Order: sequence, then structure tokens, then C-alpha cells
Amino acid sequence: MRPELDMEKMDRLIQEMKRIAGEVENAGHEIPAVVRNAKRILASIKMLEINVSDVSGNLKTS
Repeated sequence: MRPELDMEKMDRLIQEMKRIAGEVENAGHEIPAVVRNAKRILASIKMLEINVSDVSGNLKTS
């Protein structure tokens, strides 16, 4: 049996990761490597947002 998907929880966690990555980028604004890596993290988080919205859309149409 598959565990129940908690889409709201996943969305909250993704938004929290996004907030934290933004804070890291701002805090390390004088260190180019930190800024670059924070931007990469934010890009990965964006992909998670897209994945979750795709899954959510598929669940609603099923």
C-alpha cells in the first residue's frame, strides 16, 4: 500500500527551503561562491515546485 501524499506539507517544506536558500544568498552576498551555490539551490527548489504542481494536477484529474 502506498503512503498518502501530503501535498500541502510538501508545498510548505519547499517554500521553507526556498526562504532559507534566499536567506543564505543574502547573508553570503559578499562571497561569490555562496551566491552562485544559493542560486543553484534555488533553481533546484524551483524544479521541486514544478514537480509538485505536476503531481498535484495529475492527482486532481484522476
